[in-house]
Amino acid sequence: MPDITLNVNRQAVSKTVEGRTLLVEFIRETLGLTGTHMGCDTSQCGACVVHLDGKPVKSCTVLAAQADGAEVKTIESLAPEGEMNPMQRAFHEHHGLQCGFCTPGMVMTAMALVAENPDPTEAQVRHGLEGNICRCTGYQNIVAAVLDGAKAMRG
Repeated sequence: MPDITLNVNRQAVSKTVEGRTLLVEFIRETLGLTGTHMGCDTSQCGACVVHLDGKPVKSCTVLAAQADGAEVKTIESLAPEGEMNPMQRAFHEHHGLQCGFCTPGMVMTAMALVAENPDPTEAQVRHGLEGNICRCTGYQNIVAAVLDGAKAMRG
């Protein structure tokens, strides 16, 4: 069983893991950070998106051992003091959620999209969210939330 060390939400973590442990399982079960959701286990829904060394990844497709030495940011990293960040606030204000299961993955994907393109068009947002599935809503409110969150983050 490998020993891994990584930085999760700005905190160093060292643990021994089974080689088959998925990053999503490590985050939820070992670290107790349950904001990252396990949806499909087939990398299709996007509920498990986290940032790995600054890039959005579906954490159900990454072994925890593969993240050794990496920086991981989960949805919990966006509001460390309990104050929602602008993207989270936009999702709340635009009701860009319904049951909320997909929301952490949507927000983490949106944050990466906006980091790369601070002023995306509606088409770019729709394209950027293609790997995330919401089974409850139409995507209009989610897209509106991302556009508004991007605007708020630009200042």
